[in-house]
Amino acid sequence: MIAFLFCIDHYYVILINMMKQFRLDQLADSIFAIVMTILVFEIRVPEYMGVVSEGTLVNSLMNMYPLFLSYLLSFSLIFTYWRSHHFIASVLVKNIDAKFANLNGIFFFFVGLIPFSSHFLGSYIYSETATIVFAINIILIGITLFLMRDYAIKSQTIENAPFTKIENEHAKMHILFPIVSAILAIFVSFISIKLALILFTIAILFNLSSKGTNYVYFFINMFRRKD
Repeated sequence: MIAFLFCIDHYYVILINMMKQFRLDQLADSIFAIVMTILVFEIRVPEYMGVVSEGTLVNSLMNMYPLFLSYLLSFSLIFTYWRSHHFIASVLVKNIDAKFANLNGIFFFFVGLIPFSSHFLGSYIYSETATIVFAINIILIGITLFLMRDYAIKSQTIENAPFTKIENEHAKMHILFPIVSAILAIFVSFISIKLALILFTIAILFNLSSKGTNYVYFFINMFRRKD
C-alpha cells in the first residue's frame, strides 16, 4: 500500500512538472508570435492625398527598403531564437525549476525589445548608434539563452534528455556565433554600416543552415591538439 502511494505521489510530481513546462511553452510561443506580429506593424503604407502616380508609389516603396530590411533581419532572428528556445525548454529539459523560469523571463524581456531595436535600425539604418542598439539587443538575448542552456545542463534539479559531447558543442556554437557576430558588428559599424549588416545576415544564415556548425568546427578542429 505504501509503495502504491509512493508511486502515485511520484507520478503526481511528474505531472505537475509537465504542466509547468507546458505553461512555459505556451508563454514562449505567445510572446514570439506577438513580437513577430508587431514587427510588421512598423512598416506602414505611405499615405497621399488624392490620386497618386505609379512612379510615386514605386519611389515610396524603394525609400522604405531599410524598414523591409530590418523586418527581414529581425523576423529571421526571432525565428532562430524561437527554434533554439524550443529545443532547450521543450526537448533538452524534462522539467523546470524557479531559476530556469526566471532566466526565461529575462530572455523574453530582451526578445520583447526586438521590435524597438529593429524599427530603430530601419529608421536610422545609416546610424552607428542604431546599429549598436540592435547589436546589443542580439548580444543580450544570446547571452541569456546561453546561460539558460548552461544552467539546464548543470542544474541538480533539472533532468535532461541524453546528448553527446559533439551535439553539445554544436548547440553552443549556434548560440555563440550570433553573439560574436554582433560584437564584431559594433566595431565594424564605425567603419562600414553595410559590413555590419552583412555580419548580422551571416549570423542568421549560419543558424538557419543545417551545416553551419560543421564548417566552423572543421576549422576549429584544425587547430585543436589531437590526443
